[in-house]
Amino acid sequence: MAESEITEQVTALAQPVLDSLGLELVDLEFKKAGRSFVLRLFIDKPGGITLDDCAEASHELSLLLDVEDCIPGRYTLEVSSPGLDRPLKKEADFLRYQGRLAVVKTQELLKDEKGSPRKTFLGTIEDVADGVVTLRLKEGPLARIPLAGIVRARLEFEL
Repeated sequence: MAESEITEQVTALAQPVLDSLGLELVDLEFKKAGRSFVLRLFIDKPGGITLDDCAEASHELSLLLDVEDCIPGRYTLEVSSPGLDRPLKKEADFLRYQGRLAVVKTQELLKDEKGSPRKTFLGTIEDVADGVVTLRLKEGPLARIPLAGIVRARLEFEL
């Protein structure tokens, strides 16, 4: 079974469990680590998660994954917080973190409002509407970035 199939299947299984615990699945990774694999789930909730949230989610998911037996071979399950540099994947993520500093990387070169082309944008999330994220760049101009063109985005830690 391909890694992408496993991540899709695990996501479908994990989502209802996490929903019932009041937790959001932020990201899921399934990667080779030495001779086995690591299944990493990053979870969150309004106000942040605790160690107890991670432990409870890990326990529930471990039981479910053992019963469903959807991952061939050996693997380690890790459940943790997305951290201070939380990835932004969905429109709802950008909406939730309006006013926060973010780094956005695009596949194609895009121009900011001053006409400067780039693929990496660092700025404050101003708005999200009609599938477009608007950032106020650190150096001043605005950048309008289509969600569909974003390769990777994450919050940037602010001092």
